[in-house]
Order: sequence, then structure tokens, then C-alpha cells
Amino acid sequence: MSNQDLVFLERLENGTAVVTLNSPKVNALSTQLLARLLEVAQELTASPAGAVVVTGGDRLFAAGADISQFGGAEDAKVIGAAFHAALNAVADIPAIVIAAISGYALGGGCELALACDYRIASTKAVFGQPEILLGIIPGGGGTQRLPRVVGTSRAKEIMVTGRQVKSDEALRIGLADEVVEPEALMARALELAGTISSGATAAARIIKRVVNEGIETDIATGLAGELAAFEEVFRTEDSQIGVKSFLENGPGKAAFTGR
Repeated sequence: MSNQDLVFLERLENGTAVVTLNSPKVNALSTQLLARLLEVAQELTASPAGAVVVTGGDRLFAAGADISQFGGAEDAKVIGAAFHAALNAVADIPAIVIAAISGYALGGGCELALACDYRIASTKAVFGQPEILLGIIPGGGGTQRLPRVVGTSRAKEIMVTGRQVKSDEALRIGLADEVVEPEALMARALELAGTISSGATAAARIIKRVVNEGIETDIATGLAGELAAFEEVFRTEDSQIGVKSFLENGPGKAAFTGR
């Protein structure tokens, strides 16, 4: 299987992009798959979509790294760099990225989900960072992104035990943002992505950037960033369309361009 076949990118007519992992049997995140995922993320950065849905298919999301590639410290350096490059690129896509998670999202699969902006899980979804069961630690961002999502204490407990987190608990602790029945998963993810794609995507891109930058700094710096972005957004075509439409027709009727 070529790298091109390991991750599919489909652009829908409504502006949504769908990224599908396609590595039988368990969507193991090999360095080859990660290289292709990096290419897809770079394409979606150079030519942004209105919103992005990342999925592993109906049966599972991704069961983790390709363990057969593990060796010594030098191999770990290469694999870790591949994970960081690909997942950081996913996190930096200038659009809201929605993970549609069915079945296992373990290890690197959980880290990929954490790199997304919003996580919709099926009732059959199972999350976890089981690296400690191999005597190692998460190397694809889990030690940093998981605490930011579920809190420091809970993240440490999940990682040091290697236990699996089912969908109901994931929703309770914020690891999942929504839980739906398996047959409704992609429809819900596409519905949300479609709503975002049909809206003021120029403003959505700015919101994502300002939130991500702000949570990494102090409140004063974050507020200063918001003020600058508030001025910036008024230079977009969407802001002119939205304000004019509101004054003439009321809220919720603007036809935005994404510019």
C-alpha cells in the first residue's frame, strides 16, 4: 500500500474536508501513515477548508502506533519526531477540526484525537494512553495535550495506569465533547462541520488561533491578542457582509464568503 492510500482527503461541496485513516487492520499510525497525514494537514493549511472531519472509519479510529517499528532510542527519536510533526500540523490546520471517533482511540490514536479541536465519540468509543503497559510513555503529545483537556491529576492517572476510558466517562471528564450512537456518528460530525463551513469561516479561523494562543499565556497577553484580532476580523469581507445583513434582515441570514 502506498503512502497516498493510507490517508484519504475528500473535499465536499459545502466546504467541509473529510480526512480518513485507511491502514488495515487497526489504523496503526506507522511513520508512513504519519508522513501522509502530515502532507494532508499541510494541504489543508495551504488551501483551507471550512471545517475538517478526521475519522478512522466505522469500526475504529486508530489503535495506536505501529509497535513493529519500535526498537531502541534512535528509532524512538525518529518515531517521536514523525508523530509531533504530523499531529502538530493537524492541530495547526486553520479550520475547526472535528474528530469522529468510533471504537478504539488508543495511544497515538488518542493523541490524534487530542490534536483536534472537538471530539465526537460513538457509544462504542474507547480512549486510552496505554504506553506504560509497554514500559514507555506517550510520545505523540499525550503528556501535554491530555492534561490540558482533562486536568493534570486525571491525565496522570490515565497515563500511569494505562487503563481504557469508555465513552460515558470520556464525556464526563471532557475527553469527548459529544457522544452519539455509532450509526449517527458521521452524520453528526458532518452536520456540525457543515454548520461551521456555511458560517463565517474567516472569523472561525481567527477564533481558533486566538483561543489556542491565549491558553498558552497569561490573561493580560491573551486579552491583548483578542483585541488585536477583534480589529483584524473587521477587515474581512465576512464582517462587512454579516453586519450589513444583520442591520437589513436581522441575525442568522448572512451569506458568508469565508474571506
